[in-house]
Amino acid sequence: MLAAGSVSTMKKMMLLPILIVLVASLPASASAQQYGKIVSIRTVSVGSPGNNSVGIVPFTDAAYPSCAGVTETSPFGGCMTVGGVSSSYAIGELEITVAQWVAFLNTANYGLTNPPRLYSPQESGTAWPRFGSVNFDQNAPRGTRYSVAYPQWANKPYGFATFGRAARFVNSLQNGTLLGKTTSYANGRKITTYRVRLSARTETGMYDLGATRPKGGSGRKSSKGFVVPSQNEWIKAAYFDPSGASTGSYWKYPTNAGVFGDGTATAPTPSVLNSGTGSVTNSSAQPLSTYTAPGLPSPHWCPSQVTTAACSTYPFPGNPTELNKFFQGSVSTVGQALTRSPWGTLDQGGNVVEWTDTITAPPFGQDKALTYRRLHGGIASSPLGQNDAIQLWLSAVGLDIEDVNLRNHYPWFGFRIGVIGTLKPSPGGITG
Repeated sequence: MLAAGSVSTMKKMMLLPILIVLVASLPASASAQQYGKIVSIRTVSVGSPGNNSVGIVPFTDAAYPSCAGVTETSPFGGCMTVGGVSSSYAIGELEITVAQWVAFLNTANYGLTNPPRLYSPQESGTAWPRFGSVNFDQNAPRGTRYSVAYPQWANKPYGFATFGRAARFVNSLQNGTLLGKTTSYANGRKITTYRVRLSARTETGMYDLGATRPKGGSGRKSSKGFVVPSQNEWIKAAYFDPSGASTGSYWKYPTNAGVFGDGTATAPTPSVLNSGTGSVTNSSAQPLSTYTAPGLPSPHWCPSQVTTAACSTYPFPGNPTELNKFFQGSVSTVGQALTRSPWGTLDQGGNVVEWTDTITAPPFGQDKALTYRRLHGGIASSPLGQNDAIQLWLSAVGLDIEDVNLRNHYPWFGFRIGVIGTLKPSPGGITG
């Protein structure tokens, strides 16, 4: 989770399966729109519209009924109110996975119109054996050139997202064809699964990312459809307790109510991962989250097909000792920690830090021409041995440039999907 306003601050950070139906092969003359890949997005409903917000000071161990009279500040700002949302909505039960992202790439980059925008060479399993999750083969048939680097990565969260990449995935959903919508109930929660044929149109849709992109960044262009959740939507799904039994109706962690003011004493148990698959092996230890706890090793795995030596190599120069310190933690298979938020989401604490679409002012001294977005959620890693538990807190609100320079090689940026309004299957797509 980014604790400050630019990628340069990363070293200061303490930061279920989803079915993917893929078209096996495409004729050379096929269009990307006609043969867009099909993905299923499983969401949980978030109700209690008009819920109360809560006051927080970034990265401090407290929650307030409001910001009235709160004078405490932190290096990351003063009191701010978060979590209040006026309408009901839905949010992804899980983070977007590598398999889903590959389906998107094979649709959006079907004709390879702009591969660098959505894919970077260091993301391959060859270039970066430990963190590389997506391979590219120029000689493969169109629509199949991207693939999951190793089978173990298929249901891991995609971790090289910028906001621009997340928004283009959303636009692909928004411009796509909603083939089906099914609703079920589990443990008192409403679960809705959307089956969508993706579209190759990625620059416009819910967000305007093309030549007519507005100065200061694009907001939502429709009151109905798929979105990157806002900061308030994200926080409400992770922390707001509709039973009102917790402090101010908000949990301290997305995994458990915790106790405000006790530091990390009531933090969740950290996940233990199978060293060759990244599967969670201690799911009985609830509450659980994939992050680095104080005094414990970071969760770690590397594909079993890769040698130990290769697992310690990087696609960029640097001091191996320092690089190994920074790139400690690995992500786990989505949902396997099993601990749910008050609304039934999984992995909102730990794994990858997640983008929201909330635009915020740049940090003091940073370029005001750049667009910054809020992030939340903590990360699996513990850069330079810092304490990641506080990155799971309600108050751990971060921000970064929406199109982070991927040359910084940060493999823990992810996202999940939100849904606003009522969507119905239609051959014309969400936006008609």
